[in-house]
Amino acid sequence: MPIEPYGGTLIDRTLHDAEAAALRQRATNLPRVAITSHTLSDLFLIAVGGYSPLDGFMDRVDYDSVLESMKLASGLPWSVPVTLPVSDEEAAAIEDGGEIVLIAPDGDMAAVMTVTGRYGWDRDREAQQVYGTTDREHPGVAKLDTMGDTILAGPITWVYEHDISGFPERNLTPARTRAEFRRRGWKTVVAFQTRNPVHRAHEYLQKCALEIVDGLLLHPLVGDTKSDDIPADVRMQCYETILEHYYPADRVLLSVLPAAMRYAGPREAIFHSIMRRNYGCTHFIVGRDHAGVGNYYGTYAAQEIFDTIDLDQLGIEPLMFEHAFFCTRCQQMVSRKTCPHDKTNHIFLSGTKVRELLSRGERPPAEFSRPEVADVLMAAYAETTA
Repeated sequence: MPIEPYGGTLIDRTLHDAEAAALRQRATNLPRVAITSHTLSDLFLIAVGGYSPLDGFMDRVDYDSVLESMKLASGLPWSVPVTLPVSDEEAAAIEDGGEIVLIAPDGDMAAVMTVTGRYGWDRDREAQQVYGTTDREHPGVAKLDTMGDTILAGPITWVYEHDISGFPERNLTPARTRAEFRRRGWKTVVAFQTRNPVHRAHEYLQKCALEIVDGLLLHPLVGDTKSDDIPADVRMQCYETILEHYYPADRVLLSVLPAAMRYAGPREAIFHSIMRRNYGCTHFIVGRDHAGVGNYYGTYAAQEIFDTIDLDQLGIEPLMFEHAFFCTRCQQMVSRKTCPHDKTNHIFLSGTKVRELLSRGERPPAEFSRPEVADVLMAAYAETTA
């Protein structure tokens, strides 16, 4: 049996075809609220069950509970608020108990929402609790200042007619990944979260995990990221290339997660694991500085935070890995747990360093990247500088 969805039920707030068309027609004259691509990602993941047990945007009770105790009001661990802030002008035109239409960035109707409540919020409070800082240089904190002063709460119904991921054939909903795991006979599945091309250290962690589970869900995040992150289409080429040459096809499923990056470090690691449980995974890889940015979080803070929550309630097993690197003496990928040699033999390369190499037209070394992946990256960067 597949792992149970978070909270016991896989939420489905989607309508399709005739039903969706009928709701869109009925909603023509409802008040409209334009939403950002970030909110569209949240809306989609609520609708398809990625955020189960949420069926809409959080009310005040859940919001306060998440900030202060990293739990929903029901007691389930939950680390990041999922909210719909709007301007005071927009809020004034909306009645409690009434319906509104949420309009996607392309101008089309994305969802209909029943407004069950509203409340104000303190940006600095949310920033400190979720991101551990009020520094506006932090991209997640900076985004809070772009949001409205009133938060609307209530359930949603998805009626959007378009794929939001950019990779429709790879955008498998939780229901579809679960069905695919069943079809393949996988009882245990490990998820790997990434917003970077898969490099040799990632490959090492994934294959270590594959030794103890039936399958790997390679689940790159393709929603909003920082402007200097490698574009999603380039990353997808890298994933497809490395899977073709270096992974057993029957043990890996590549699907995208159209979520926005919050860069919330430890709290986002928990959030990502909850999503992967909803997608049907039993294990989740948590590496060094998961969902981190700059120097805001400790190297292993994203692992240590799992010690503060009830893992039985979380229901997905985090797999904690040390920082992996290439050892010139061992002649392979290793970590401090597996390598006896000193640092003079170790080659560490961060994603930032590799982006710097690529921007100068320099090829990532074989100790960091498989040659086929390096070819994809070099070609992509050559196009941007041509």
